Amino acid sequence: MSYYLIQGQNKLRGEIKVNSTKNSTVAILAAALLNQGTTELFNFPDLEEAKRMMEILESLGVRFKRLGTRHLKIIPPKKINLAALNFQAANKTRSVLFLFGILMHYFKTFKLPKAGGCKLGLRTIAPYLYGLENFGLKISASAQYYLTKRIKKSPPREIVLYESGDTVTETMLMAAALTPREITIKYASANYQVQELCFLLEKLGVKIQGIGTTTLTVTGKKTINKNVSYELAEDPIEAMLFIALAATTASAITIKGCPIDFLELELLKLSKMGFKYQILKKYFSRNQKTRLVDLKTFPSRLKALADKIDSRPYPGLNIDNLPFFVPIATQASGSTLIHDWVYENRAVYYNELNRLGAQITLADPHRVYVTGPAKLVGAEMVCPPALRPAVIILIAMIASRGKSILRNIYSIDRGYENLPERLKKLGVKIKKVEE
Repeated sequence: MSYYLIQGQNKLRGEIKVNSTKNSTVAILAAALLNQGTTELFNFPDLEEAKRMMEILESLGVRFKRLGTRHLKIIPPKKINLAALNFQAANKTRSVLFLFGILMHYFKTFKLPKAGGCKLGLRTIAPYLYGLENFGLKISASAQYYLTKRIKKSPPREIVLYESGDTVTETMLMAAALTPREITIKYASANYQVQELCFLLEKLGVKIQGIGTTTLTVTGKKTINKNVSYELAEDPIEAMLFIALAATTASAITIKGCPIDFLELELLKLSKMGFKYQILKKYFSRNQKTRLVDLKTFPSRLKALADKIDSRPYPGLNIDNLPFFVPIATQASGSTLIHDWVYENRAVYYNELNRLGAQITLADPHRVYVTGPAKLVGAEMVCPPALRPAVIILIAMIASRGKSILRNIYSIDRGYENLPERLKKLGVKIKKVEE
């Protein structure tokens, strides 16, 4: 076990570059199993969540070659060894659900371990069941497994998703990619990781219309056997972490490589709270698809918004970015209502910041009132078993006076690469201690 030791309340300075994203990486790793050729990924991150997906795929017979620090070559198996599937790794990540949309093309029946990942209350798989039944896949559950059986069925021309979820949309895209007919997916997520998966599938020869919208028309292939390479884009959620850190600590830093299309609404709301920033440069990511900016922040006096802050599927305020407004709001004058309607338990975790001196009132399992500005003071705490609630505690600790200890940091390591060393470059006094 390891923990973070933080000496807080320092003005930050310098610049930091945004890395590639956990959410796109795990989806694209899974999608490589659709391809009988080799898939090479550039700008590949060193993340615990990616490692779990790689362990799952390795157990099925996939081989990986590291050709450089951030260059990964994926070699598919001649035959998938489903009996050897790594139960322990699969049980730690919700990304195992992607395999529904892939293994259905290779096996008439199979079973998957129950999905893990962030503990955010009830996370039903009903949208997967309802979407995949269009392809003839029947899914039932036992205590430890999802049991699947594919029956002969001609997929419809149109699929209406039960909810506009990111991973659900990606799973349907993978199911459609090896279905040689045109299928329209309605109420799809248009979020960044869905768009990145579409970019890879296009390289594999799958035709997709409507990328970036909520209606995707996919023309799949009977088989895919193509050697391709793809450069992963930068992570808007990591960019928001650094933006939130700058806002909470009233610091001037430069954040390089922010995917602006997925941050515009967040920045607008922050600007209405008094947050000052400047866009220094505009350019494209090396995938030539994602618009990036370099962004400079300035020390700002923040005020609470009169109306609530909530999230929506893209192009709304990103669901994963909503938690970052909690530490920001602790330093804003007035009362901020944050409505986290998506997950049953995530807003409950926001109350943990009270242990650092925040003034947060839980109105119900989905809504909190944050009163500021609060004088934050260091404390010893344990990360909740969820990525974004864990990292906002870290942000608050960096803004707190005195020493803090943050334990059970696997939750953070799942989605952020080498975070302590990168934060040190901004002047954060943080140390990762191995026990």
